[in-house]
Amino acid sequence: MRSSRLLSFVLTSCLIGSSLAAIITTPSQLPSTTFDYIIVGAGNAGLVVANRLTENANVSVLVLEAGVSDAGIISVQAPFLGLTATPNTAVDWNYTLTDQTGLNGRAFAYPRGRVLGGCSTVNYLFHQYGTDEDWNRLATLSNDEGWTWNNMKQYIQKHEKFTPPIDGHNTTGQFIPSLHGFNGEVSVSLPGFNMTIDPRVINTTQELSAEFPYNQDMSGGSRSLLGIGWLQSSAGGGVRSSSSTSYLANANSRPNLTVLIHATVTKLVQNGATAVAAVTTVTANKEVILSAGAIGTTQILKLSGIGSSSELTALGINSTIDNPNVGENLSDHTLLPNIFNVNGNLSFDNIIRNPTAALNQWIQNKTGVFANNVVNNFGFLRIPSNATIFQNTTDPAPGPNSPHWEIIFSAIAQPAAGSFFTITLVLISPTSRGTVKLASSNPLTKPLIDPRYLTTEFDIFTMREAVKAAIRFSKAPAWSDYITGPFADGFQNAFSATDDSVIDQYVREVMTTIFHPMGTASMGTFNSTNAVVNPDLTVKGASGLRIVDGSVFPYIPSSHPSGAIYLLAERASDIIKSSST
Repeated sequence: MRSSRLLSFVLTSCLIGSSLAAIITTPSQLPSTTFDYIIVGAGNAGLVVANRLTENANVSVLVLEAGVSDAGIISVQAPFLGLTATPNTAVDWNYTLTDQTGLNGRAFAYPRGRVLGGCSTVNYLFHQYGTDEDWNRLATLSNDEGWTWNNMKQYIQKHEKFTPPIDGHNTTGQFIPSLHGFNGEVSVSLPGFNMTIDPRVINTTQELSAEFPYNQDMSGGSRSLLGIGWLQSSAGGGVRSSSSTSYLANANSRPNLTVLIHATVTKLVQNGATAVAAVTTVTANKEVILSAGAIGTTQILKLSGIGSSSELTALGINSTIDNPNVGENLSDHTLLPNIFNVNGNLSFDNIIRNPTAALNQWIQNKTGVFANNVVNNFGFLRIPSNATIFQNTTDPAPGPNSPHWEIIFSAIAQPAAGSFFTITLVLISPTSRGTVKLASSNPLTKPLIDPRYLTTEFDIFTMREAVKAAIRFSKAPAWSDYITGPFADGFQNAFSATDDSVIDQYVREVMTTIFHPMGTASMGTFNSTNAVVNPDLTVKGASGLRIVDGSVFPYIPSSHPSGAIYLLAERASDIIKSSST
């Protein structure tokens, strides 16, 4: 039997209450200080595990969440407002990156969800599962066949509740029903509000089909992600569907589940801890499960003495497990918005600048533009197999059906006047790797986050070629009466560039991130010395400690990661259940 783990945490001020009986705001409301399982982080993965473990009425679970309740916050409920949920809001950790040498020394805000549901409450609602090649690579790296797509695909049925779009339109040809679940937890739906750019995007997949083919289903798995199609969003009935509104909402009446918000974890302690000042100690009889994400999980591990002994000793932290892999291998998807001037009022510009009517419609009946994502169409693409970069660089994608970059179409206003169309490009298979390090031993001091964006030749090459491809896309006949030209000097220069260095400079000056940090507590085989967790997600060298979140992926999935993290958490729940019998 594993030794118990004691977990101490500091409470921040209690700002928001909740009508949900299972959610409490102060330690004095705890029904006990001892639980079978303690889950740190009520995010994308943590609430999945909480739901599945408490299906057994004899198992007690405490979830600790540093953030606030998501109840009553319109910006995290109306899908269209997802872009406004962060950064620098009450539901954001409000991190800032270190200066990025690959982005000409720029630093910027780095949002992470500090709220029930975590990043599933504040993300852009894109919902895919990665590719089968992603999962099969994970199985190979971990030497665990349980991570193959052939095994993981079963969890779609448990997780997904595919829901009709809010406008009730005929969805034939926009998705493949056999690839989806209809009775799971998280609602997933196709767009339910027509945008004027939609037919132009789809027409371009016919006009330029060799480079930009149409893909009937963009969920991934054994279905290739390559091509352009209709976005599937984690929403239903015109409202965001997060781990909080699904997995937690469906379990919060269980007496064996307790969720404590405003609870900031300081460190994990084995076999004893002294409670001082505002510190409270709770005990896990079976396991502590870290689900605080690639940033939070790394910080907690290091504060607990698990990490590079030299780094920790320099900060005055006692090293308990010397593992220099903790906080390394940080990978992320970078984002580049390419903005075009367009004719007339054919975009969302006026709606965004004067949102009152649209907001009132959403409040009244959860329909209209605010019930929809800001994106209807997007796609995943690869650079050609004969590209010069592959003469000296191994293809980082897990297979030929997995993308290198993503293209997203939206009609979002940028300046205060004018009409605009944006083609956003995302680096999906980055080779740059960064770190998460402690700035001090103070648990309330934010860590040093350094993704090292665009520090490899492959990454800048891919974004350069993606910019060229986006320009070719914009010149298709479907856009001839709509796009009038590039907006802003940087893009104007790149648009007409004959020298790659001009495009590279534009990319480095404008690129930011889509906020998908992963990999800082990577999975490996049981014998691996370059990993943080084993194939069963237990932390190497520790007992009674497991990690279930995006930090365990050695490679970032070839899509937006939320769906993949949900599947990871579903299997993790089964692993934990089987290990306790």
